[in-house]
Amino acid sequence: MGSQDPLRGYEGRLRDILERLDVRIGDRLRIIKGNTIFEGILMPKTAESGKDILVLKLPNGYNVGIGIDEGVRIEVLERRGLKLYEEILGEETYIKGENDKLITIISTGGTIASKVEYETGAVRPALSAHELVDLVPDLLKLGSIKALSLFSIFSEDMNPSHWSKIAEQVAKYIYEGADGVIIAHGTDTMAYTAAALAFALRNLPVPVALVGAQRSSDRPSTDALINLKGAAITVIKAPFAEVTVVMHGDVSDTYVLAHRGVKVRKMHSSRRDAFQSINDLPLAKVIPETNELIMINNTYIKRTNDKSSLILMNKFDDRVVLIKAYPGIDPEIIDMVVDRGYRGIVIEGTGLGHIANRCIPSIRRAIEEGIPVIMTTQTLFGKINMNVYTTGRRLLAAGVIPGYDMLPETAYVKLSWVLAQTRDLCEVRRLMLTNFVYEFNERHLPYHYPRWFHG
Repeated sequence: MGSQDPLRGYEGRLRDILERLDVRIGDRLRIIKGNTIFEGILMPKTAESGKDILVLKLPNGYNVGIGIDEGVRIEVLERRGLKLYEEILGEETYIKGENDKLITIISTGGTIASKVEYETGAVRPALSAHELVDLVPDLLKLGSIKALSLFSIFSEDMNPSHWSKIAEQVAKYIYEGADGVIIAHGTDTMAYTAAALAFALRNLPVPVALVGAQRSSDRPSTDALINLKGAAITVIKAPFAEVTVVMHGDVSDTYVLAHRGVKVRKMHSSRRDAFQSINDLPLAKVIPETNELIMINNTYIKRTNDKSSLILMNKFDDRVVLIKAYPGIDPEIIDMVVDRGYRGIVIEGTGLGHIANRCIPSIRRAIEEGIPVIMTTQTLFGKINMNVYTTGRRLLAAGVIPGYDMLPETAYVKLSWVLAQTRDLCEVRRLMLTNFVYEFNERHLPYHYPRWFHG
């Protein structure tokens, strides 16, 4: 069960008891066990705790585990708990700023949107307009703030239906007059969502910035505040109208980078500067301390502010798979995908765009059955060239569509978006080879290592 489970960590007989009493984490309880009485706040618990152990936070601040066996009475003293948490979801809040600009902020979950309630131990969304301004008072100098907690999930639980809902909400706010939209999102799959929004929001008139944090806003070492202010500066001051990922550009709090949403990847599991543009330059460098935005990339889609120009195309096909080529890969994997009714395949190939020759008959069969197959490279940097070696030429002859220098994730998202529009293989090929939002580069870029490789 997820973070919204009102009895997170409780299961079996004890959970049944608590559900009968309509108890939620955060409710104040009295536990009567023999001659001993405990009063406190019901806390969530970990999977390592015993099934019949109930965890209370006592008035002195300490937690205690209480075995709930036969004869133990549970009384509810105050119902408060996660009802407060649930009410936040779907609630829209607003604070007037110092000028006529409007920044809308949509929370979907993730570390940046997490706030620990130390009284209850629960983690809840912390992105009401008032909480945002409390965290970053300078936001009001950039514009009025409208905030919405759309949903609160871990980014690994995102799927194409979530992309569609986020895109719909972004479009709604733009149609209503937003000068820029910020999306708070978990970092692990942020690049997938950024790519999805880039394709779903056609003729985007204003910037959209996805922002996250490696460390939550209640930690002294948090990167949330700098990232959030950097995102706000980006959506108000940027000359481009693209979907971006705005995250730390170095390990300190000096600047953030606005990366093009279809050309960015999380390249480190924990560093502040985890995100890097791949086969492209970041769009801009943002210095939150001085509110400066410095353009880096001169190739971009220009902001128009014509809100009526936006076209929402937010349908995605969820029957697409991403397969990584590896030594010893069994062609039956591809056959299984075909047999299970999947409608599109993206291969993260080796080198210039290869997979074992023994897989080619299975790939040919997939294409013959109307399933497009896209080739990308797991080297990330550089682009595929399937005309150099025999394997690549055989794959092209089988009908594989080259993905140029598209990131595997971007190709996966794009194919999902394309297949929601057409299943005709010729049209799929045409759309996959159409450069909509600079998802692939038609110019040569020098290879470069990630920054931290230089020590």
